[in-house]
Amino acid sequence: MNQKKNLPVSDRRFWIERISKTALRALHIIGVVGSGGGIIFNLELSLWLNYWLVAIISGVLLMSWEIIRDWRWLIQLKGVLTLLKVILLGFFIQISQCHSELVIFIILLSVIVSHGPAGLRHYSIVHRKVIQSKKEIKG
Repeated sequence: MNQKKNLPVSDRRFWIERISKTALRALHIIGVVGSGGGIIFNLELSLWLNYWLVAIISGVLLMSWEIIRDWRWLIQLKGVLTLLKVILLGFFIQISQCHSELVIFIILLSVIVSHGPAGLRHYSIVHRKVIQSKKEIKG
């Protein structure tokens, strides 16, 4: 069974996974932009709630995808910083006067997680060094 995990992914499966993950990321970005704009510009909740739901649902699906693909994502900075973003979202309830600042900070964390150097994103807080995970489906 261990040999099966090391076999290369078929071209068809690779493209299905890549397109699926890219589509999910696109939905996530649309949700973040729509809800983030609503929050930053202090618009009525009904105008951006659906975007918020899209952002949350797609974010949970993206996190689940990463954890299922390789549990080590949870101890790498890319996973730790993503979990920090989720915790910061929880502060929306307690710190209502800082919603805009929280959204901006969460977006900045997202840029670091998505576009930071691999040595930063793959750094393990447990091992205190860069650890390689399974081959990623980039998208």
